[in-house]
Amino acid sequence: MNIKYEKEKYSQGYDFVIGCDEVGKGSLAGPVVAAAVAFASVDLKSKVKSYQVIKSCGIKDSKLLSPKKREELSEVIKQSCVAWGIGEVGPEIIDEINIHNATLLAMRKAVENLYKRISTDAADGFARITDKTRDDRYFLFLDGKFTIPKFDMEQEAVVDGDNKILSVAAASILAKVHRDGLMTRLHKKYPAYDFAKHKGYGTLHHRQMIIQHGLSDIHRRSFCENIIL
Repeated sequence: MNIKYEKEKYSQGYDFVIGCDEVGKGSLAGPVVAAAVAFASVDLKSKVKSYQVIKSCGIKDSKLLSPKKREELSEVIKQSCVAWGIGEVGPEIIDEINIHNATLLAMRKAVENLYKRISTDAADGFARITDKTRDDRYFLFLDGKFTIPKFDMEQEAVVDGDNKILSVAAASILAKVHRDGLMTRLHKKYPAYDFAKHKGYGTLHHRQMIIQHGLSDIHRRSFCENIIL
């Protein structure tokens, strides 16, 4: 994995490159979570060093990393990037608008929350971006086949982006660590389902617990219909 995607956009005049990815799309319970990570083009040589710092730590698709390594890299990413943001969409909304639309909504929220974190200092001297008329300073890469609809930012969806684009891989790690932590905390509220173990995914044990205890408040009913019939 290298930074050729980011460098190409910097050469085209973009000031910030954002990577975005999701986790939890196929889970039976809990939210779908997206993360967005931004890097800046100011003093490209210096910024490349920042990329090299996180690249040298072994950043890649979160699914290929151990939980401990993901947690370590999550802190490195937060310290090295310009800004980051998290977006969540819960089970009720997933059931209402379907998982595809919910995933894109989570990605939208992640990028919007990233905006809130960008400050003059964090952006290496750039003025704070507060209005949509200046979105041409940003370029957004998303993992997958779909871009965010009706979103005022230039963007590109890249299949397998979390294995090709460093900023997207970084986002995948933040999303995974955030969601795993959330599901572990929810385990304390719903101990019967062992969310800390399977994070809401459809393991055999999880399905057996659904059959035994029924659905909790955080289960996606549209995902569990065949289990509870």
